[in-house]
Amino acid sequence: MNNTKTPIDINMEIQYVKGVGPARAELLNKLDVKTAGDLLEYYPRDWVFPPKIEKIRNIMPTQEVTIAGVIESIDFHKFKRPPQLEVYLADETGICRIIWFNAGYLANQLNVGIPIIAWGKVNLYKHNTQLVNPKFKVIEQLPQNEAEELGGAVYPATEGLSSAQISRIIRNVIDELSEHVHDFFDASYLKEHNLINRKLAYQLIHAATDDEQAAKAKRRLKYDELFLMSTAIAVRRYRAENFSTAQPITVSDKLDSRIRSRFPFLLTEDQNNVIAEIIEDMGKQKPMNRLLQGDVGSGKTVVALYAALAAIANKSQAAIMAPTEILANQHFLSIERYLRNSQVRRAIITGGMKSKERTELLRQIKEGEIDIVVGTVALLEEDVEFKNLSFVVIDEQHKFGVHQKAGLRKEHSPHCLVMTTTPIPRTLAMTVFGDLDVSIIKHRPPGRGKVITKWVDPTHREAAFEFIRQRLKAKKQAYFVYPRISNIDENDLIKAAVNEYENLSKLHFKDFSVALLHGQMKSDDKNKIMADFRSGKIDVLVSTVVIEVGVDVPNATMMVIETADRFGLAQLHQLRGRIGRGQSNSYCMLFSESENDIAKQRLEILVRSNDGFDIAEQDLRLRGPGELFSTRQHGLPDLKIANIIDDFELLSMARRDAFEIIKADPAMQQAEHKNIRKELIAKFEGKIELVDIA
Repeated sequence: MNNTKTPIDINMEIQYVKGVGPARAELLNKLDVKTAGDLLEYYPRDWVFPPKIEKIRNIMPTQEVTIAGVIESIDFHKFKRPPQLEVYLADETGICRIIWFNAGYLANQLNVGIPIIAWGKVNLYKHNTQLVNPKFKVIEQLPQNEAEELGGAVYPATEGLSSAQISRIIRNVIDELSEHVHDFFDASYLKEHNLINRKLAYQLIHAATDDEQAAKAKRRLKYDELFLMSTAIAVRRYRAENFSTAQPITVSDKLDSRIRSRFPFLLTEDQNNVIAEIIEDMGKQKPMNRLLQGDVGSGKTVVALYAALAAIANKSQAAIMAPTEILANQHFLSIERYLRNSQVRRAIITGGMKSKERTELLRQIKEGEIDIVVGTVALLEEDVEFKNLSFVVIDEQHKFGVHQKAGLRKEHSPHCLVMTTTPIPRTLAMTVFGDLDVSIIKHRPPGRGKVITKWVDPTHREAAFEFIRQRLKAKKQAYFVYPRISNIDENDLIKAAVNEYENLSKLHFKDFSVALLHGQMKSDDKNKIMADFRSGKIDVLVSTVVIEVGVDVPNATMMVIETADRFGLAQLHQLRGRIGRGQSNSYCMLFSESENDIAKQRLEILVRSNDGFDIAEQDLRLRGPGELFSTRQHGLPDLKIANIIDDFELLSMARRDAFEIIKADPAMQQAEHKNIRKELIAKFEGKIELVDIA
């Protein structure tokens, strides 16, 4: 009989790993664990290292202790202030009361009869011992002895598969799996950077026996993740700088004066500074790749149009791509306003054009008879060909995937300006968007009214409606924004645009013109509604976040954001940017009934501040990077263990190291870089335009 153990294959389907099987494999698949190798990077969400277990009869006040027992009773006192979850835990020697404050959510995790361990500081309650807000861990069975190891990794679990079961599966195979792990760096590099061996890091992340071991493992694996991301970005930047050429765009003093004469106002200092940076870039044979950040209403469109007109004056074409038809139309209307009676030939191309009209427009673009083209993702379609495209603007760039952005360039290498109203702290933008140079327009043009933000609780809603009615009578206009188009069912408590439109038009604003706008409507209908709202025919626009970016109606001075706690801070700030476009003061009202402390903090930040960069920084700290730095944003896999906010110092170090390596060895052909090259190909192939490093 052959008892030789089959070595584990890192690409083996998860069901064949010891302790898994088909049923557990399905549950692990839901957690995105599909192969044995995926277990390596199924990182714990926490680590617990409780003190040695004590019998309940032996615990004394002021001690830091761990107790293990079975839950005998559980009660949630939701009407106490603060609400309390009360549990009585029993072992064979006694009973201990445990109290958690503001922890109603734990009632779903704890049930009578289940064994747990809990640890914290002992105090007295009516002469009996108790633990207040202790840490705890649900266990499968009570320990057989006091010395039994109960600490270690805590994993994100799913129904039917507990953290303890996941831990057992991983610990069974971690030593074998780690044999497949090879280091990127030699011993001197690791010592200089205070990093442990990579193989050891994977072993300790899953099997640490104390906080120090867990911290060392996290530091190494976070560094690796940030280093690989930075290396991929460095490769992309190297490729852009060394494998592409672009048409130089020159701007004389005479051309500068001609372009500026198109704008019926003086440009701000910020706008002038950014234009100088852009024109310097566009004067080179290397394609510009610049990120333009500007807070809502700061005048980015004017800067983009200046650069487009410079390209056109250099006998080439320009394209502006927006994420929605509404925003594309908004850009086109702005361009029409500034270029009235101009010889610049301009057109808009969207998905809803008639076939004959589109065919003729495509011919004109291909023959060079159109100078500036505005569009949505329709600009990316195969049949859209330019005669000489030298400049591209991509607005609200985080709304597009990296492959879509690459698609607009096709065989050309135009200068590229990507714009966003989502403010990103400059240090983060320069680090995460390492392949882009960064420009910022910080200040709004002068002459704009203030935007006053109020958080309106349910008791003050009728007063808010009356305030809006009075301003509507004064011929001002209002937005009502909802988090979703319609309710899922009649029990759905989240207010939605379609349902509330009826309420607003027939009850609160029956004497005014009220219209509904959302993303599922036909293009022609959306365009007509926006045109009517812009012209003042509509008083109240009930909408979803389809109006989040780019819509510019100076007479709209009021906005109500319903269920505001369901939006991110940065998104709320963008929505608020749709008002305050004219000279009058504007009012943003945040309707929220949430009792959640984090939600309240976020709304208070928005009430206090109108600085988009300050708000973005606080939003990142409260909610984490989220979609802002997701795969869609930079074309890289999402981070699994590192966090670009909390680990910023580590990110800065990893970025510096990565760019130095690519500068010295762009194709990573040197022997000491072979494992980095191998990992990059495995992680990023097909996800990012890499130099040929295979």
